Amino acid sequence: MRNTKLLLAVLVVGLVQVLLSASVCGQSKKKNLLFIMTDQQQYKALSYAGNDVLKTPNLDRLAKSGAFFKNAYTPSAVCAPARSSILTGHTVENTGMCNNEKAYFHQEEGLMKMPTFDEILTQYGYHCEYYGKWHTQSKHATVYQNPKSQSKNGKSIFEHGGQNHVYIDYINKNYPLVPLDSGQQIDKFTQRAYVPDPLDRLYGLNAEEVTKIKKGLSQPNFHGELKVPAQHSFTAFQAKETMDAIERLKDSTFSITCSFHFPHAPMIPPYPYYDMYPADEMNPPASIDDDMSNSPYRSANGRLGLPEYSDPEKIKYMISNYYGLIAEIDHWVGEIISTLDENGLAENTLIIFTSDHGEMLGAHGLREKNVFYEESSHIPLLISLPGEIEEQTQVDGYVSLIDLFPTILDYLDLPQHPSDGRTLRNLIDGLDTEHGKYVVTEWDYRGDVEPNYMIIMDGWKLMIPYSEESEVLNAMYNLHQDPHETNNLLGNNPDRHQYRDKAEELRAQLLEWLEERGSEHYSGVKSRKLI
Repeated sequence: MRNTKLLLAVLVVGLVQVLLSASVCGQSKKKNLLFIMTDQQQYKALSYAGNDVLKTPNLDRLAKSGAFFKNAYTPSAVCAPARSSILTGHTVENTGMCNNEKAYFHQEEGLMKMPTFDEILTQYGYHCEYYGKWHTQSKHATVYQNPKSQSKNGKSIFEHGGQNHVYIDYINKNYPLVPLDSGQQIDKFTQRAYVPDPLDRLYGLNAEEVTKIKKGLSQPNFHGELKVPAQHSFTAFQAKETMDAIERLKDSTFSITCSFHFPHAPMIPPYPYYDMYPADEMNPPASIDDDMSNSPYRSANGRLGLPEYSDPEKIKYMISNYYGLIAEIDHWVGEIISTLDENGLAENTLIIFTSDHGEMLGAHGLREKNVFYEESSHIPLLISLPGEIEEQTQVDGYVSLIDLFPTILDYLDLPQHPSDGRTLRNLIDGLDTEHGKYVVTEWDYRGDVEPNYMIIMDGWKLMIPYSEESEVLNAMYNLHQDPHETNNLLGNNPDRHQYRDKAEELRAQLLEWLEERGSEHYSGVKSRKLI
């Protein structure tokens, strides 16, 4: 009898161990998420997208490993609005995050009331960490379990400038300040020396002149070579934090975001990325001489007061530095993915690479973003998941980054949550014939100054304000014949009447999109005179 009981006990213990083992095994198969986002990277700034100057071998390899999206667009070509929409899967209008001023701890009723994908993942047992630029509502950052969440002076990494403060702690330890050499200036971002290029606002100024104007300058005014070793750059720092997180969490189910600051200004890459693409070999944008006489963006981004960005020779420096910053990011993306490989995680990790919006880079004489031109609104998107996304898949349909929220939940086998987006899985698999027909981008702000909506369908782009009264020019471009968007077929074009049908066709699709998402701007767009 005793032997029978003993045998039964052994069998029970054995069964429990088998069940526990199966449970652990099941947990180990739960998929991870690695979300990598740059700031201000245009679609064409990727060799896989056809850029024959810039080389991005690691991003190209990622593109080949899964799905490459030929027509992915930002929800809004502005940092905080775009990031808020990416995280929640909702339109800018529905998040309420219509400008950068509403980020961080801005208090206003109704802002970002919906959860982010990481808040949902946390509910399902994911360990979430976030590294790099935040730039949205900080109330949504409490789910992140970064081991270090504030700088030495107590500044949170999820408040304005917080990530930079943590980096300054790092660089003060690893690369102390050194006296300036002749011709050098202090980069406000790293608090270290850089050598200005001719496009830089401090170029050629003496110390007294610099003191007079420097306080009034913002990040986009700075261009040159950063005199910090590449292994201690901000990009390197953010990448190494991400790699450390992967190593530390390799036995957990995780969602890790690496949100690079660059290639956003200040465009000051370190050696060897500075001059990796020599300025004198760069080609100015084809539209740099656009007189903008029939454009709604003639005075956008301070264009009329910044003639240097219409200068074909000076803009070469900006392109050179921009490509250098992206080459540096490409190197570190390769290191991050290698860390996944080395820890046996690559086969079980959903990898998404994208950018919040693009950069004009001298096109139409403009710098920065905020506009609906291709350089500003069209961005890279790569999604990889071995075994579920076929290698070298190209998706030609039009998609928005608000679609990432439902796509993440879909590929991680989690229940869908209400959003304004739509999962990209069926589009990737070639099973969706409806989604991808058109895409909409918003600028839900200042309807009397610039267009508020852009819709692209079949290579035609319409840009209009959301009010009947606005005096902003309507614009429509045929991207097949006019890829550089220099010939507005509406506005004050004397032949605009012959394009009425096409403009109305695009508006009809925009109205469909607005109605589906409960927009209060539906009636304004519907009553707007197009011709």
